[in-house]
Amino acid sequence: MSSPLVFIDGDQGTTGLQIHERLRDRTDLSVFTLPASERKDLQRRAEAINACDIAILCLPDAAARESVDAIVNPAVRVIDASSAHRTQPGWIYGFPEMDPGQAERIANAHRVTNPGCYPTGAVGLLRPLLRAGLIPGSYPVSIHAVSGYSGRGRAGVEEHERQGTVNVSAYQVYGLELAHKHTPEIQQHAGLAQRPIFVPAYGAFRQGIVLTVPLALRLLAPGVDGAALHACLARHYAEATHVHVLPLQESCALKHLDPQVLNGTNDMRLSVFPNMEHGHVLLSAVFDNLGKGASGAAVQNLNLMLTQQ
Repeated sequence: MSSPLVFIDGDQGTTGLQIHERLRDRTDLSVFTLPASERKDLQRRAEAINACDIAILCLPDAAARESVDAIVNPAVRVIDASSAHRTQPGWIYGFPEMDPGQAERIANAHRVTNPGCYPTGAVGLLRPLLRAGLIPGSYPVSIHAVSGYSGRGRAGVEEHERQGTVNVSAYQVYGLELAHKHTPEIQQHAGLAQRPIFVPAYGAFRQGIVLTVPLALRLLAPGVDGAALHACLARHYAEATHVHVLPLQESCALKHLDPQVLNGTNDMRLSVFPNMEHGHVLLSAVFDNLGKGASGAAVQNLNLMLTQQ
């Protein structure tokens, strides 16, 4: 029996390059991409995607939709790393730890949409707490996140790393119009009844994310405190391999969060920081935007799908 054939469509961006690197030494599958001269040839891309077992799309949204529309082979399975299908019906959300049974749904799916980097942290924190009723769906959620500059893609990497670069900002808050494309994805998959306020930023480091969600206990149900929120997250992720909840005592001893601490991994660390004097709790997620936030998650989903190939 031949090994599964995996086609990476768009392997020259930050996500595609990292997926290729993560799969480079695998002997249980065959990976192929198109040469530079054929990457924009729609017919050649259509031929390639219909010849593979699993396609991983690392493309802009419009190009990802083109690739999916070109599929006529019903056996072809897709992992889309773009944001084109993250809120679309018929696509399985590729966050295996999100719910019990989600990994199995991914394993059996024909169409998997890889989560966005920021939504991975936001959904990872909020969804278990909303499903448990500890945070009401109507809560006025605000989210702040700082990503490494690779989150801007190849343009961000080149701006910061090309020889002779000067006067590059150390920190940039963006999305000031409060219309970031990840916001509907966060709302839908976290289970929020209303749109959250999401404020992202880039720092002068290559990769890594710190994402935080502040909560006011007075807006939660009576009796819900930092310990209850932490216990819920700890229960939800108790068996997870790649999502870890920092013990409450350890999180209370922290003085800062380093966005780069999990770089190069497919792991995410969640923490809860309570201040009972003021009735406030801060939730945080730390992970690699190119790992659990992109290529690592894609390979994790690929591995699940290969179990049913």
